[in-house]
Amino acid sequence: MRVSAKSDYALRALIEMASRQDGRAVSAEELGRRQDIPHGFLQAILADLRRAGIVMSQRGQSGGWRMGRPATDVSVADVIRAVDGPLVSVYGLRPEAVSYNETADVLQHVWIAARRSLRDVFESVSIQELADGRLPDAVTSRTADEDAWQPH
Repeated sequence: MRVSAKSDYALRALIEMASRQDGRAVSAEELGRRQDIPHGFLQAILADLRRAGIVMSQRGQSGGWRMGRPATDVSVADVIRAVDGPLVSVYGLRPEAVSYNETADVLQHVWIAARRSLRDVFESVSIQELADGRLPDAVTSRTADEDAWQPH
């Protein structure tokens, strides 16, 4: 899987919002400055997140952006889907929509299994957990193996 800059930036911006102790809105400028995200790109990402109901904008002197739902209820998977679409696609199609001849039909099962594995991690981690710097045991156990850190 390739994590896009859009997904990475979206997650970092949301971690920044969820980390605010006062719960007040934060400007896009401050989010961009604190996380080193280009302003124009961040505005487009925030618009995608707003359409998905993950964030909301607040106008006025103390305006800006804040979580539209509790950060405990927003998963990494929700964010990726909001800004990039499905977790796994095969030339633009969802894995279950791909069709192969009988010789390569088993490949569809590989794509579906890969999606399931991604869901196991991405759906189990909330933005609040990221903001708190803690991860579920099922995720941390996957990083405990030294081989997980090695490029292949």
